[in-house]
Amino acid sequence: MTADLVTRAQRGDQQAFGVLAERHYARLQRAAVGILRDPHVAEDATQNALVSVWRDLPKLRDPARFEGWSYRLLVRACYAEAKRVPRTMGDDTMAVEEPTTGDAYGAVLHRDELERGFERLSIDHRAVIVLRHLLDLPVEQVAEALDIPIGTVKSRLNRAMEVLRSAIEADARVPVGEVAGREVAR
Repeated sequence: MTADLVTRAQRGDQQAFGVLAERHYARLQRAAVGILRDPHVAEDATQNALVSVWRDLPKLRDPARFEGWSYRLLVRACYAEAKRVPRTMGDDTMAVEEPTTGDAYGAVLHRDELERGFERLSIDHRAVIVLRHLLDLPVEQVAEALDIPIGTVKSRLNRAMEVLRSAIEADARVPVGEVAGREVAR
């Protein structure tokens, strides 16, 4: 069904494109927020990506590859937005549903640790993690979306996970002179 819509949209059918955009908007927005970590900037990137999709759709040779191709345009739009809007620590971050059962406090702390670690990643590393783990794309599709070799995807994933792990471990260490949240006299 998607390939049919893509073919119709390639011929200039605005209604078909509207259906495509509506179907794929949420996943594109989710990826953009994951990469950019700011919902407002991600909204701009998603809109710019959809404009690029409409403009470049006639150039797409294989309608079955629409999803990966649209991710590629989205990632490019995210890179452009990241350059245009300087990021600062403490920007709005992706809203995450709070847990309804279990240790809610522990879950929030864990999410905050991950968020701080994710902030330390480069946009290239965030892009591979978001596409691979948040959107659950196979490595081959991540490579296609980013227009990089599969080996590069794997090495970026490995490096990103190392940075995340190091950031979480560093945050977990107790600062010198502090024990269980109290200052220690020196």
